[in-house]
Parts: sequence; structure tokens; C-alpha cells
Amino acid sequence: MDVLDRAGLAFPKSLAEFQQLFPDDAACASYLEKARWAEGFTCPHCGEVGEPFRIATRPAILTCRKCRRQTGLTAGTVMERSHTPLSAWFWAAYLVASQTTGMSAVQFQRQLGLSRYETAFGLLHKLRAAMVRPNQDRIGGRPGQHVEVDETWIGGRTRGEGRGVHHKVLVACAVEVRHRKPGSAQDARKDGRYAGRVRLAVVSDRSAEQLCGFVESAVAPGALTVTDDWSAYASLRKRGYDHHAIAECGDPDVAEEFLPIIHLVFLNLKTWLSGTHHGVSAKHLQAYLNEFTFRFNRRFYPFNAFRSLLGIAGEVDAPTFDALYSGEWQHPTSSGCMP
Repeated sequence: MDVLDRAGLAFPKSLAEFQQLFPDDAACASYLEKARWAEGFTCPHCGEVGEPFRIATRPAILTCRKCRRQTGLTAGTVMERSHTPLSAWFWAAYLVASQTTGMSAVQFQRQLGLSRYETAFGLLHKLRAAMVRPNQDRIGGRPGQHVEVDETWIGGRTRGEGRGVHHKVLVACAVEVRHRKPGSAQDARKDGRYAGRVRLAVVSDRSAEQLCGFVESAVAPGALTVTDDWSAYASLRKRGYDHHAIAECGDPDVAEEFLPIIHLVFLNLKTWLSGTHHGVSAKHLQAYLNEFTFRFNRRFYPFNAFRSLLGIAGEVDAPTFDALYSGEWQHPTSSGCMP
């Protein structure tokens, strides 16, 4: 379910409108109910359609008038079994979706008035788990567009561990390159090119298995794909892609001419990770890549991202706090990209 497709559901266009739409838990529960059953409540146990019994003190619980069994509005969502009020979840989703730079767990704790940092940390990661849409389509393949693919290292140097030792993480990226309409205000910028949808995933190394596997998972077959001349990409043409390798030779002018958009994406990503979060651990980096991808792909529709996030949240599993800290939880990747 993706409530972005439901025109009947309102979405907040400003902070004041958000406060009017969702003043309490009852209003949030009503919104969730409309999102799940646009044509009216249908009991998942007996199939009865009709107005359910409601509990005034528990607005997220509906009781079927026929079989008398209860249904939780948050069942099957990232909010399931959470003790956090619905209004806090909605406020969290709005802040994450509408803030251009996102926010750290410390900022999040302060904004929601939460007493424990761990609660804010876990809530944010539950929302990040909902930012990867199941069965996500692959990018590229449209007429007049091509896809830039490259990889970069994320993280800083490690001091005092010897020369050449670092704990950086390799991240692969694919981004659609679109063209502005002639005569538009920014038509002269980068020859009218701008970024469409993006895909990001952590990869273990720069081998053909990892990098070409990422491309196959993230980019539509047959798409015009531009990379640098790293040998690992050499088999892309055999894999069904219209592959063009560019020999950069360390020349920034060549990179700016042929791979300008993906380098701009990398710059924005690294600035966001270091500026908002002051760096993230390798264990959770994929979750932050998912958040960056989610907001970047919806940057032209920032307020619709709130509805989209709630809709996606109804189709995914959410991590527990223990699973996050133990490393047992595996953060989802877009398009089934290789971990």
C-alpha cells in the first residue's frame, strides 16, 4: 500500500496545517484507517464490511461488530507494538520527510521531547526501514536519458593505526541523468542536465561481481550506462547494457564533462553525513543511504513524501532495538542491491 496514490487523503503543506490535521492520537488513527480501508473497514478475520466498534481510550484498536475480534491499525507496520503515541510517530514521519537535511537522533529527541536517546534512535531506524519500497523498480531505460554509475569511499581516516589503514566503506551509486526543457531558468547549468532518481548501496569491494551486480539490481536492462574506465565495469555490455566507459585519467575536467551528476550526488551525500550526523557507523550506513535516497527521489514533492513514508511503512518489517545494536538486523537495500 502506498497512500501517495490515494488522492482522497489529505497531507500537510505546512507546520500549521500539520498541527490542524493531526492534533491528537484519534486524528492520526482516523488517517491510518482511511489509508488502510479507503472504502470502509473490512475485518481481516471474518471479512465483514462495516462500521466497527471503537474504544475511546484506544483509538488505534477497532473491534468487528460480527466476530468481535480486535484489529490494530498499526499491525504489520513499523509502528506495531510500539509504546510511542501515534501523534509522535506522525510528527516523526513529518519531520523526517519534510526536512531537507533530515535530522540526527539527538535533534529528533529534542524536537519530540523524548526522555531517552535510545527511543529516538530506534524510532528513526524504524522509519528508515520503511523508506525502501518493496519490489522497487530499476532506474533508467527511458528515451533521452542515461545513467551514471560510480563508487566512492565513505568515512574518515583512522589515526594511529599505521599507514594505509582505514575504516572507510565503499558505496556504489547509480543516478538517472535527465535534461531540462530548453529555455528554462537553469537550462545553462551543467548543459541542462540534472539528477533524476538515485540508487545507493554498500558494496564489499570494487570487483566485477559486486559492482556489476549492483548495476544489474539497480539499473534497467539495456539502459545507456556511463562509468569510468575501471576494469570491473568491462562486462556490463555483455550483461545487456549500452555501456560507455570514460577514461578520466585523474582529470577533473573530464569528470565534470562526462560524470558531473553522480559526483554532485556524492558531494551532497558526504556533506549531509558529516554535517547533520557528524559521521555514521559502517554497521548502519546502509540505513542512512536509504534515507538519503528516499528524500532525494522525492525532493520535488517534499510534502507528498510524508504520505509515501506512511504508506511504505505498512509493508515492511521494522527492527527491534536489540537487533539494531547487536548487528542482527540487516538494513534493506533498494532494488535488492547486493549487500
